[in-house]
Amino acid sequence: MIWTVKTKAQPDWKQLLDAQHGIVTTAQIYKCGMTRQEISHRVETGQWLRVFRGIVSVTNGPLTREMMLSAALLYGGGGALLSHRTAAEEWGVMRQTDGPIHVTVAYGCSAISQPSVFRHALQNITSESNARIHPGVIVHRSRAMSHIGVETEPLRTGLADTVLDCAVAEPSVRTAMIVLVSAMSSGGVQVGVVHQKIELRRPRRYKKALLDTLALLRDGVHSVLEYRYVRDVEQAHGLPTGRRQAPVHVDGRQLFEDVLYDVCGLIVRLDGQAFHSAKQRRFRDRRRDNAAELRDVPRLVYGWDEVTADPCGVYREVRDVLVREGWDDASFPCDRCSL
Repeated sequence: MIWTVKTKAQPDWKQLLDAQHGIVTTAQIYKCGMTRQEISHRVETGQWLRVFRGIVSVTNGPLTREMMLSAALLYGGGGALLSHRTAAEEWGVMRQTDGPIHVTVAYGCSAISQPSVFRHALQNITSESNARIHPGVIVHRSRAMSHIGVETEPLRTGLADTVLDCAVAEPSVRTAMIVLVSAMSSGGVQVGVVHQKIELRRPRRYKKALLDTLALLRDGVHSVLEYRYVRDVEQAHGLPTGRRQAPVHVDGRQLFEDVLYDVCGLIVRLDGQAFHSAKQRRFRDRRRDNAAELRDVPRLVYGWDEVTADPCGVYREVRDVLVREGWDDASFPCDRCSL
């Protein structure tokens, strides 16, 4: 149930609730004529919910996703932007989770990160899932607020900035590069745009690794699986560099092979079932496979499990076929091969 404030400014109050999804600041409530005691009474009796200090939900039910985002932005203050993982979720390049909301504010802003907020133990909780009011807020700071935001509803960082922020926030260079590839391959952001952002907003860490990853994307790497193959199989073991997305003509149509080793014609296909499940795609892959067989072209197929769990085993198989087909072996074992 949403409770209303009866004042002379009633139309403005309704517009405010609509614009902010039922989330308001105490300062906004004061302007509508309510006192601190009246606000406290409605919160203490469970008519309203106190989300954060100075932030109130004028409903006693669970907060929707829109309400949670609005509460986080209002807590961050004027100019706050959804950022990092939350912005990535809003852009559709990461799956939505029930984790804390990320916002970026300007330096000098007093907002600090907040933990999850739960209902008071004495209030009537209709279900265990209704106990949590808000998942919390993680506050980031930026000196480039005027350059990173876009006019979306709700406000958030631009796609390229979001992708970079997510990568740089990772705890290791390896996971940072994987996040970069995953977000870019699912979000349609251009390599050149991200490269330009790196030069304009020098990341505090991982710059070289991020630029190297962008180079791989520019050379034809289209997915995290392909990226893992390049780094953990090819580069880690000194295999020759395969040609990415090599064109091949099948049934009068131009298709593309994931990896083609020009030194001997070996084709390596990386089969991500999550992306290759459509009936038309399966038929196309069979036709491509048959065409390779008719041309007497050697080929190997690997999925996510093989490449990520046993890259050294994949390396040995690829090396053996390359050598069999005439490649002068120049590979070497990686640090994991002896484990």
